[in-house]
Amino acid sequence: MVVLMKILQVILALSILIIIHEFGHFTFAKLFGIRVDKFYLFFDISDTYLFSTKRSKWFTRLCPKAKEWETDYGIGWLPLGGYCKIAGMIDESMDLEQMKQAPKSWEFRTHPAWQRLLVMAGGVLYNFIFAVIAYIAIMAIWGQSYIGNKGSQIYVNSLAYEMGFRNGDEILAFDDYVPDNFGMLQADLARRNVHKATVARGSDTLDLYIDGNMIGDVLNSQLMFDLAIPFVIDSLASNGINAEADLQSGDRIVAINSTPLEFLQDARPVLDSLAGQDISASVVRGADTLSVPVKVDSTGRIGVYMKTPTIQTRHYNLAQAIPAGIKYTGQTISGYLKDLKLLATPSTKAYKSVGSFIAIGQVFPDKWDWYQFMFLLALLSIMLGVMNLLPIPGLDGGHILFTLYEMITGRKPSDNFMIIAQWIGMFLLLALMFLAFGNDIGRLIH
Repeated sequence: MVVLMKILQVILALSILIIIHEFGHFTFAKLFGIRVDKFYLFFDISDTYLFSTKRSKWFTRLCPKAKEWETDYGIGWLPLGGYCKIAGMIDESMDLEQMKQAPKSWEFRTHPAWQRLLVMAGGVLYNFIFAVIAYIAIMAIWGQSYIGNKGSQIYVNSLAYEMGFRNGDEILAFDDYVPDNFGMLQADLARRNVHKATVARGSDTLDLYIDGNMIGDVLNSQLMFDLAIPFVIDSLASNGINAEADLQSGDRIVAINSTPLEFLQDARPVLDSLAGQDISASVVRGADTLSVPVKVDSTGRIGVYMKTPTIQTRHYNLAQAIPAGIKYTGQTISGYLKDLKLLATPSTKAYKSVGSFIAIGQVFPDKWDWYQFMFLLALLSIMLGVMNLLPIPGLDGGHILFTLYEMITGRKPSDNFMIIAQWIGMFLLLALMFLAFGNDIGRLIH
C-alpha cells in the first residue's frame, strides 16, 4: 500500500508539472498565432495512445466537432514526460516531412526570433511562476516550519564520523556561515565548498577541516546529520505495556541493563535485541539516578511517548507570504544551481546522486499529506524549470541558445544543423536517463 501511495503521488505530481510546463509553450504559441498540432501528457510512441480528442472514437462520437479542432489533446502511454508539438519546429516529434514543405505563415519557423524565444522560454517561465504561487500558498496556509540549528545536536552516520563529527556535536559554523536550519546542514556542507566546520563538543569548541574530495560522498550519503534526541519521557501510553511502571514525565533513560545510552537512537538496537524481555532501566530523575524495572514488548518498544524537538514556525499573512514565497523560490533555485555545479564537477562524483522516478518516489511521504505534496510539487517544478534551461539540444535551453545566437549574429541555424543537434540532444538525455535509473537500481541493491 505504501509503494502504491508513493507511485500515485509521483504520477500525479509529474503529470501536473508536465501540463504546466507544456501549457507555457502552448499559450505563447497561441498568443503569436503559431499552430499547435498536439498537446500530450506522456508520449504516444509509434502513434499509440491512451486518449486522443481527434483519434479516440468514443470521444469523437461524444464530441463530433473535436476532429475540427486545431490541436489534438491527448494522453500517451509512455510516462516519461509530455510534449507540445508546434507546427514548423524541429523538436522531439522529429516530424521531418512537415519541414520539407514550404513554410507557412502559422508555423514556428516563420515567426520573428523574439517570438520563438518566448515560446521556448514559456515552459520554464510557467514552472517558476507555479513554484512562486505554491510557496506563497504554503507560507500563507502553513507557514515556514523548521528545526533551528542553534542548540541542536547531531547524531552522525559513518561518513560524518569519518569526517570528524561525533554524536552530540553542535555545528556552529561552516567557514564563516552560521547555519540556521538544522535540516539543511548536509546540503550546506555540500553546496558551500566548506573548508572548515566549527563544532561545540561538550565544553570545547573544535575546528574540523573538511576534505574537499569527500563532497561527492556527502551528496550520496543518506542522513549524515540526524537530530540527536535525548531519551526523555514525555508520557506513558495509557494502555501500554509499562502503564503501571515507575516512570514519570521528564525521566531520562541513560542505560538499559547496564548498557549506557546517550540518545534515543542508541536505544533502538538495544531494545530490539531485548524484545519480549523484562529489563532494568537506569533513569535520571532530578538529582537522582534510579533503577526501574521495565517491560519490552515483542516489537522492541516500551510504550512511552518521547519529548519531541521544538519545531520553529514562522507564520505569514497573505501580504507577508508573497515576498516570503518569492524569496524562498529564489533561494531554492540558487541551491539547485549549486547542486548542478557540483554535478558538472567530475571530482565530486556528484553524478552518483542523480536519480530517476524511483528516487523521486522515495522522497514522497507514505500517506497523503497536502503540505508535503505541495512543497515537493514546488521543488520539482523548480528542478524541471532549471533542468530545461540547460543549453543541451533537445531541451528548451538548447533551443533558447540557438535562438539567442540568431538574434545576436543575424544568422539562423540551418534545418539540417537543428536536426543533427536534436538527435545529439536526445542521445544525451537518454544517456542521462540510463545513468539515473542505474544509480537508483544500484542504491536499491545495496
